[in-house]
Amino acid sequence: MSDRTPPATAAGSTAQARSFGLAADVYERARPSYPAAALDWLLPAGARRVLDLGAGTGKLTRLLAARGLDVVAVEPTEGMRREFGRVLPDVPVLDGTAEDVPLPDASVDAVLVAQAWHWVDPAVAAPEVGRVLRPGGTLGLLWNVRDASVDWVAELDRTLPRAGEEQLRSLAPVVGGPFGPVERFDVPWSQEVTVAELLDYTSSRSWVITLPPDERQAVLDDVRGLAEARLATAGNLVVPYITRCSRTRLR
Repeated sequence: MSDRTPPATAAGSTAQARSFGLAADVYERARPSYPAAALDWLLPAGARRVLDLGAGTGKLTRLLAARGLDVVAVEPTEGMRREFGRVLPDVPVLDGTAEDVPLPDASVDAVLVAQAWHWVDPAVAAPEVGRVLRPGGTLGLLWNVRDASVDWVAELDRTLPRAGEEQLRSLAPVVGGPFGPVERFDVPWSQEVTVAELLDYTSSRSWVITLPPDERQAVLDDVRGLAEARLATAGNLVVPYITRCSRTRLR
């Protein structure tokens, strides 16, 4: 579950979307999981077979599998699939994108997309997702975003000049196509991290991965300084998140 599947847009966006395979191990150890309440709301009652689309290293997949669901994952980036296979060797992960899903028609009850829908072309992806869903199936989208209403997180976002882009895109995701109205649900939660974990989290962002080495190091130095100052005053580093969930049903 990652911001990976590339849209048919600018080359820079595609390069960022494909960059995660270069840091798959960092992504796996640094990115947060998802709260149970988000899955409770996104998954339709009675769902048995679920597609994790843009699965990354399987952050969301393992939660679905733990619920006893029949899960299949689709991930476009080779490095991410390789890390996925190491972490979840018993779950199938297929090479594919939201615009070209390697599954038969009407073969899943729900499709979940975590940290990835902002990379897709919804005009192409929505009909393709609709194709693999059974009649009345659910498309669920979710993003973990930092809660910038907390002072030190707001300062972190100012330190990371592109930090707000994903937050803005997750507010009202465009779906369209064969789907009905999009519903919204937010789940607040938090995670305590170390300075090293916050640096790994920063290193796993697509725009940081693709920076020249000296600029990447400057970003990490800024984050380290902020984190160490916060640790000295508060005694810990707690990152507050909001998991922004959207769901819509096939008409």
